[in-house]
Amino acid sequence: MHYIYQAVYSGKISGNGLFTKKCQAFFEETYGFKKTLLTTSCTDALEMCAILADIKQGDEVIVPSYTFVSTALAFIRQGATIIFADSNNQNPNIDVAKIESLITNRTKAIVPVHYAGIACDMDPIMELASKYNLFVIEDAAQAICSYYKGKALGSIGHLAAFSFHETKNINSGEGGMLAINDERFIDRAEIIWEKGTNRAAFFKGIISKYEWVDTGSSFLPSEINAAYLYAQIEHIDNIQDVRKKIWEYYYKELKSWADKNGVQLPIIPSYATNNGHAFYMLCKSTEQRTELINLLGTNGVYAVSHYLSLHSSPYYIDKTPNKHDLINSDMFTSRLLRLPLFYELSCTDINKIVDCIKSSQK
Repeated sequence: MHYIYQAVYSGKISGNGLFTKKCQAFFEETYGFKKTLLTTSCTDALEMCAILADIKQGDEVIVPSYTFVSTALAFIRQGATIIFADSNNQNPNIDVAKIESLITNRTKAIVPVHYAGIACDMDPIMELASKYNLFVIEDAAQAICSYYKGKALGSIGHLAAFSFHETKNINSGEGGMLAINDERFIDRAEIIWEKGTNRAAFFKGIISKYEWVDTGSSFLPSEINAAYLYAQIEHIDNIQDVRKKIWEYYYKELKSWADKNGVQLPIIPSYATNNGHAFYMLCKSTEQRTELINLLGTNGVYAVSHYLSLHSSPYYIDKTPNKHDLINSDMFTSRLLRLPLFYELSCTDINKIVDCIKSSQK
């Protein structure tokens, strides 16, 4: 509350003030991004990525089908055709082995999504991008404080987008961030961020007045949002420690039950770390998932499925040019179950959830 009070009484709450700069500096210094810009949402950050990559009508963008709608929507708004990719069979992340077969002479970008904060296999993705001269835009909405072979997620692709929505590890209620790893995008990103004006250069003293010079929008969050986020940044180590302990407790307590009941617990590749964003189980059938949801619900526990495959969505089903089955994406759609995981979750609550699930053992 002190930081919010400080932001309000600073006389500058419209954005790009003290707390915006503090947040951006933290992320750049801690995770090695060349430049960061806070945004009002991860969706906005993705839209900035689409503008910066010059996505336009006729371009194709490869996106996993098992993801939130914003991953695709940001590029559709620029006129792109979305080419949906399947998940791999170990976790919901994009099946890297199938990406090359989706690349055409119209492909402009690949958008890997680090589901539940677990890294996609980025080395082969970056090799494909280099081979075919493509942009890689990391959807790192769930991936703060997670790593791939020692590199922070969001620092590997040309651009990346993070979420600080209230459901994320650290949040500002609603918010996001653009991370820039390719220096050629920095100057234009600041213009797009400032509604298409060169206002940033004006405040740096580079020019004497600012003008409308490019496309853009109102992507800056208020200083109140930034102050709220900065307070959480100061406690990020503790937040992460608690979340990972909850995740690890779920795994340890449910492993034997899962093995006996044909349920797969999360698989974390050797190249990836776990940031404790989400704990999910892959049930053996839709029916088993429904039974567990109902059982938990009758005991006051809110457990849910997650994404519906975007290639089957009412909006895009008639628009996608690749009509092949995406078997793994549909499998996660029909069988994945998420358990509650948040900082305030008490030991009593966690044990109640675990005991309830174990009571369903066949």
